[in-house]
Amino acid sequence: MPDTARTREALRVCPLCEATCGLVLTITASDGKAAGKTAGMTARGDKDDVLSHGFICPKGAAFPALDADPDRLRAPLVRRDGELREATWPEAFDAVAAGIRPVVEAHGADAVGVVLGNPNAHTMAGALYPSVLLAALRTRSLFTASTVDQMPKHVSSGLLFGDANAIPVPDLDRTDHLLLIGANPLESNGSLCTAPDFPGRLKAIKARGGTLTVVDPRRTRTARLADRHVAIRPGTDALLLAAMATTLFTEHLTDLGHLAPHVQDVPELENALRHFTPEAVAPACDVDAAVIRTLARELAAAPTAAVYARIGSCTVPHGSLASWLVDVLNILTGNLDRPGGALFPQAATDRTPRPAGPGHGFELGRWHSRVGRHPEAKGELPISALAEEIDTATEEGGPIRALVAIAANPVLSVPDGARLDKALDSLDFMVSVDPYLNETSRHADVVLPPPPPSQSPHHDFALNTLAIRNQVRYNRPALPLEPGRTAETEILARLILAVTGMHGTDPAAVDAMVVDQTLGKAVREPHSPVHGRDPRELAAQLTGETGPERRLDMMLRLGPYGDGFGARPGGLTLDELLAHPHGIDLGPLSPRLPQPLKTRSGRIELLPAPIAADLPRLREALEHRPGGLVLVGRRHLRSNNSWMHNVPVLTGGSNRCTLHIHPEDAERLGVRDGAEVRVKGAGGEVTAPAEITDGVRPGVVSLPHGWGHDRPGTRLTHASRTPGVNVNQLLDGSLLDPLSGNAVLNGVPVEITAPATAP
Repeated sequence: MPDTARTREALRVCPLCEATCGLVLTITASDGKAAGKTAGMTARGDKDDVLSHGFICPKGAAFPALDADPDRLRAPLVRRDGELREATWPEAFDAVAAGIRPVVEAHGADAVGVVLGNPNAHTMAGALYPSVLLAALRTRSLFTASTVDQMPKHVSSGLLFGDANAIPVPDLDRTDHLLLIGANPLESNGSLCTAPDFPGRLKAIKARGGTLTVVDPRRTRTARLADRHVAIRPGTDALLLAAMATTLFTEHLTDLGHLAPHVQDVPELENALRHFTPEAVAPACDVDAAVIRTLARELAAAPTAAVYARIGSCTVPHGSLASWLVDVLNILTGNLDRPGGALFPQAATDRTPRPAGPGHGFELGRWHSRVGRHPEAKGELPISALAEEIDTATEEGGPIRALVAIAANPVLSVPDGARLDKALDSLDFMVSVDPYLNETSRHADVVLPPPPPSQSPHHDFALNTLAIRNQVRYNRPALPLEPGRTAETEILARLILAVTGMHGTDPAAVDAMVVDQTLGKAVREPHSPVHGRDPRELAAQLTGETGPERRLDMMLRLGPYGDGFGARPGGLTLDELLAHPHGIDLGPLSPRLPQPLKTRSGRIELLPAPIAADLPRLREALEHRPGGLVLVGRRHLRSNNSWMHNVPVLTGGSNRCTLHIHPEDAERLGVRDGAEVRVKGAGGEVTAPAEITDGVRPGVVSLPHGWGHDRPGTRLTHASRTPGVNVNQLLDGSLLDPLSGNAVLNGVPVEITAPATAP
């Protein structure tokens, strides 16, 4: 008898970028198909989703294609006789335990490095388990994608507010004036600002009479939408922002308003910035002093305003200073922590807010990397230093000998990938949790592949702390696990047990341990809704079909909107969330100060000592006039770093690895449109086709990030057909923002050589 098709719908929050749009998956299954197998799947926007209201981008529409990618690994791989071969799950975890534990016992926990990639922020497992792994392993050798992306913002927030994760986001739906710096949300969908339909929200600002200003060396799609585009010289954002702050002081435009009782060091800040006048910074920024003054005046005059900056301002030599100055401007104009300005979100799984008052503050450099002596930031070492930490021994200690990589592809995403490529081959042991055999996981001794997103539960822990509206959503798996697959949550739980000497223990023990520890701490906290209660009685109330669901239920109940295990009737629980499949709206962002502040003073410390100590370096930049061409990156709407180039529907159109070059520079260098050109930097050289465009300012060229899929030993069929080039190979990894350890990826000098042409 022929199979009979059956169609059903399932809801799923998209995990493919920070916008977290709600999807409706239409799943066509057939009788006789194995569990988890489908005859087809399509995706559309969920118009009833409480945050995205039906918006969808090309990545969300391509969810079924990525989910069903035939190159996704379906079984673990274990290296035998030099080759990676399919193995059973027990064999894979036996190999992990046998490979990691001897390294720890012989050389100490710091000899094991942990690398976390940004897809961890997009999965439930990636949010719940890596912190448990790190606490159990007790290694200081932690490297994440944050130090090629957002670490300057964490550092500036930590120094200003005492909490590295207290990041204010622009109140897009209520602001009258938005200043965007180094951000292109029409392509990225937003970053460190969770906002479905970011393009529509920007258009709405203009439609209600507001103003949009974009500062960017490229005339991006976002810049074309703006009322004013300022084509700044790459890497000089901090100078521009400092001059704007100085203008506010000299023209008596500062107005802290409601912030005044919560801010210190205003006079000291004014004195520290006095050298950064518009006239002083204009030559370095290549922006007229009059324009800089206008930007400051418009910011101060707007009824409400917000300054928002992203990766273009972070991945530069003064990334931490630029990130700090963004909030300085929001503070000096009274726009921090007020509707229409920049506010602190309150996620449903945040801990119950503690009473306002002094905290422990934020420290940098509690330890340093062995080789380059780079200070840690937020518990992390610069990922640009990973290669040298593996391939170099010092008197202080031996190198990293084993590596745990979770959803990370640093060979493509980190400067000088060629050196890291060789370093990974020198490890005693490596385990990679990754759905693909890619440029990094091909070095592993064990590869543990998680199932496709449709077969996994989903809740956005980290991204909800950055959302422009407070809300909460949760999806159970849309499809059951295929036979032979293991849930990502179980993979990471078993990994924790294998690397910490508890191999063979029931993986449920990991979740049970976290529940016991969390409730035990909560009942001891005077401000907790469960203070003084029996943690065993509380644990017995938890619902959920799995350990991760029980942990989610616990976090919701203890959170700011939770039922407090009965102390706050009607509050959030997992059962309540499951009863609202499109999510629960928790209302617009609202002022929260002084509660989020954890500085030692209990106030916003406007001029922290590490910032003040770094300002002389910014003064030196006033005299810097780079000659020749400099390189910047760019984002594509249908891409997210290195992990979507294997999906054909996402790699056409504008999503191509070309070198953008201005017509004036192309004519001077003899570069023809479409011709292959050689790009040389401090770390190496690549060859890419030129794309002549006035979308970049003269003196600037642009290559996208995440390409370079031409190494042997991968299983990325489509990506390897159009590999592109690895822009990070142009960098040698020596340029870092000293406060955050963030790699300098933008504004770096390069040389362009056109091929010789026949006479």
